[in-house]
Amino acid sequence: MTLKFCLHYGFHFVFPAIVALLLFKKDWKKVYLIFLATMLIDLDHLLATPIFQENRCSINFHPLHSYIAIGIYIAGLFFKKTRIIALGLLLHILADSIDCLL
Repeated sequence: MTLKFCLHYGFHFVFPAIVALLLFKKDWKKVYLIFLATMLIDLDHLLATPIFQENRCSINFHPLHSYIAIGIYIAGLFFKKTRIIALGLLLHILADSIDCLL
């Protein structure tokens, strides 16, 4: 396994668990499951040809990974009803950003 692979999937699975444990101690399991559910934004990869390209940067390539979408996710942080989902989406974007940096 490469460092890029370990960092990418660590940020997808381990880092959200740590965030859930630290910020949402009482409901961390529920929050972590919501964080995992936000990975459904990767369904927009199905719109690309090819669907998977190892060195492609997802940020601003796929619709749900666009700068406009990221702005909406940031705005979601300001509303209590959407805060956890928005945080999960932004954690996902952070994980995908690793592919752009490495």
